[in-house]
Amino acid sequence: MPHPLNPAFGEPHGREPGDRWRAPYACRTATSRGRLIEEPASPTRNPFQRDRDRIIHSTAFRRLKHKTQVFVSHEGDHFRTRLTHTIEVAQIARALARALGLDEDLAEALALAHDLGHTPFGHTGEDALADCMADVGGFDHNAQTLRIVTRLERRYAGFDGLNLTWETLEGLVKHNGPLLTGDGSPTERYAQGGIPAAIVEYQARQDLWLDSYASAEAQAAALADDIAYNAHDIDDGLRAGLFGHGELRAVPFLAGLLDEIEAL
Repeated sequence: MPHPLNPAFGEPHGREPGDRWRAPYACRTATSRGRLIEEPASPTRNPFQRDRDRIIHSTAFRRLKHKTQVFVSHEGDHFRTRLTHTIEVAQIARALARALGLDEDLAEALALAHDLGHTPFGHTGEDALADCMADVGGFDHNAQTLRIVTRLERRYAGFDGLNLTWETLEGLVKHNGPLLTGDGSPTERYAQGGIPAAIVEYQARQDLWLDSYASAEAQAAALADDIAYNAHDIDDGLRAGLFGHGELRAVPFLAGLLDEIEAL
């Protein structure tokens, strides 16, 4: 029986971009805006697959294993870290992309890189670092992600960073939506401190269209992030004993699920 959203769901992987099941709003490697520094094409991988592989092999990706998601990992083997969270986000993003006829490789690449710029010690660490750096513009993890993939990673002789495609960079910068309004002023997220310097500096080199929404693949990766942490924060909270099933009943959606489980 065909999938209600994507009739190709469940077919063997490897369909070429532009196949008849690809959504009209999906990104296509054939029309990619390319890389800042031009490179020879790969005979075996498309540009978005190469982005994904470069992210996985980066030092910043490996460092995610030491970064706290919400709960301190050394207090329990089963609590999520930034790395395990990222892997879960990538799985959900790829599943969403496949169901909606989007480019799975781009969605996965964006999911794998979306937290590279996060600090240790979770959001508390980011708040502390932002306070320490308030006099020089503060700290923004999306800007730090851009800095990592365009400057700080040093794996190639010909350039700094990973030289990712425009579509991947655009999606990373706009993980939380557009940065500018239609009149060119910062959106609410950046109304106080302004656009982070790392993004402004890169924007001068390559226009990332900061006043528009990112690709459908980037939005799928952002939704996958929300789905993952809303589910696993509850799982980890239950495991840590911070709350029980009784408290979860205050959420109507979860109360209904608990009723179904208890009725089994």
